[in-house]
Amino acid sequence: MNADLIPLVVAGLVFIASILSLKLGFSVAIIEILLGAIGSYFGLKPQEWMMYLAGFGGILLTYLAGTEIDTRLMREKFKESMLIGGFSFLCPFIGVFLYTFYVAGWTLKASMIAGTALSTTSLAVVYSVLVETGLSSTQIGKFLMASTFITEMGTALGLSILFIKPTIYTLVFIIVSLGVIYFADKFSHKVFRSRTLKNKVIEPEIKYVFLLLIAFMYFGKLGDMHAILPAFVLGLLMSRHFNDISGNKAVRDRLRTVAYAFITPIFFIVGGLKISVPMLIAAGGIFVILFLLKMATKFVGVFFLARKYIRNGSTYTTLLMSTGLTFGTISSLFGLTAGYIDQVQYSVLVGVVIASAVIPTFIAQKWFMPVEEEDIVDMDNGGR
Repeated sequence: MNADLIPLVVAGLVFIASILSLKLGFSVAIIEILLGAIGSYFGLKPQEWMMYLAGFGGILLTYLAGTEIDTRLMREKFKESMLIGGFSFLCPFIGVFLYTFYVAGWTLKASMIAGTALSTTSLAVVYSVLVETGLSSTQIGKFLMASTFITEMGTALGLSILFIKPTIYTLVFIIVSLGVIYFADKFSHKVFRSRTLKNKVIEPEIKYVFLLLIAFMYFGKLGDMHAILPAFVLGLLMSRHFNDISGNKAVRDRLRTVAYAFITPIFFIVGGLKISVPMLIAAGGIFVILFLLKMATKFVGVFFLARKYIRNGSTYTTLLMSTGLTFGTISSLFGLTAGYIDQVQYSVLVGVVIASAVIPTFIAQKWFMPVEEEDIVDMDNGGR
């Protein structure tokens, strides 16, 4: 396809996804991923600008998710979030590793890549669905995002500990991330409360947030790390600047509007474009087995704990925590680049990751949508 035509095609897909989402009542993220997969089948390839914008979109979604977290609730329910998020990571990692190594005959490192890639829960997908359904500001939404963050942190740490060889630039990334988070937490009020900068049409507050996130991305790439974790922590600490008391809630709303207009759709469309349909068809058996294995191990890791702590939202929680996207594709791509997995294994893993972003989300929205928060969460007595 002509390179000059690709931006027009992508813009068309973004618009079509919005219309289909409204007409069908499904999450726009699902539609965007599926349209990306269809585009891949017909020869649409992501360009370099799309890859960078997609990376930024994932970081931006993660940051926005952090700003939605109720830090008081997270502190009070730290044990519950840690248990659900921790087992959401451990059960799929162990299950997928054992199957691919002992049954499928993959190499040790390939099996560890598979376990890491399929242990994820996509914070970006979970956040997008919760925002679209209006649950992001409810207790179950905040509880879900807190638990999802624990899972993502486990995946990121697992990938780093098992594979990444630290260099001086890794240390630079860690130091810069900690420095940015510290100074942003201490001094961001000078940006958000400044009469000179506040409520201006040129949106200096949004540009300030973009600057911080792009700094994370630059130093993360320099140190062979990913900026998702510091972006989430930054959003978490800066959430106090976007509450009703601060008077800056409109800034977050405008930031969300900018993100959902074009940046995050690129993230989801590029995710769909990474699927190689012919290779998936050729390896259909292992694809189906790994998908079912991820769903089963996520169920084991999440459902029973969720049923204990969430009165009537355990199935919805389990399904959303079965989704994967960002870290799953990152782990798979890392394995392919490092030579730990081949192109077929990569396509299978990414295909499973994408399918896990679409199918559980569809089921959750279609049949297990919570009706009212008070019917879902019994946070005060631990679900008893």
